[in-house]
Amino acid sequence: MKRYIIFAVVVVAILSLTLCVFAQPATDQPADGRGMGRGQGTGEMGVRGEGGARGERGGDRGAMGARGERGGGRGSGRGAVVPVPETGFVQLFDGETLDGWEGTDRWKVEKGAIVAQTTAENPLRQNTFLIWRGGKPADFELKLAYRITGGNSGIQYRSAELENSDFAMSGYQSDIDANLRYAGMIYEERGRGFLAPRGQVNYRGPSVSGTLASLATSNELREVIKTDDWNEIHIIARGNTLIQIYNGRMMSMLIDDDTAGRAMEGLIGLQVHTGEPMKIEFRNIRLKQF
Repeated sequence: MKRYIIFAVVVVAILSLTLCVFAQPATDQPADGRGMGRGQGTGEMGVRGEGGARGERGGDRGAMGARGERGGGRGSGRGAVVPVPETGFVQLFDGETLDGWEGTDRWKVEKGAIVAQTTAENPLRQNTFLIWRGGKPADFELKLAYRITGGNSGIQYRSAELENSDFAMSGYQSDIDANLRYAGMIYEERGRGFLAPRGQVNYRGPSVSGTLASLATSNELREVIKTDDWNEIHIIARGNTLIQIYNGRMMSMLIDDDTAGRAMEGLIGLQVHTGEPMKIEFRNIRLKQF
């Protein structure tokens, strides 16, 4: 356990200094949301309640990465952050069709975005997913933009499709919700439930689990996520370590040594959730595999 604590502290320290280089400006695209209780199978963690309203991103956080030119002296302040060039990524969505994806007829393409919607007249009976059929990535980075109106949603990764279901999935999920109660957390659909809430670096082992470090308070990170607007998500999966970044801020991290419960590869999917009427939109979906 001690070596995982040391590892997590080192990772958090490095990311806190360089994290903003992952930030990629959001481009104009659409998104969706999630509603009632989270899981619908084993490991359900209970019915979700309504979260508080989310605030707009508070103020300019300032540069966290690259320093200014050396010759300027300490009083000159920090220079502008230069994002890491985005190389090696492949687009998973062509902006016009659902080629390469499979799901129910609830999913469609509108104005360059993948869209799903529920209404009071046309509710959803179970969580369902649009599944990418291009493979089962193991170690990768996944980037995309989303916008949600009402309810909640999520992005599945290293996941499995359930047999004899209407495109239901189980596995890791990068959580999204309109009320910002769960957005940013690492959740496991139809599995172990809440693995790393927003703001936490958590360890999950076969017999011992707990929090290794804190990134910030949940409320502080909540201010980073925009309501009724586009947000950028960056998911990193390398070995037993999962990292979720929203709008350039690290939201949660999991070191998963639960060999019986974890997955080291799997499907990618986009969720539309049961519950209150909602609309979710996704765009600019790109993947880099290692």
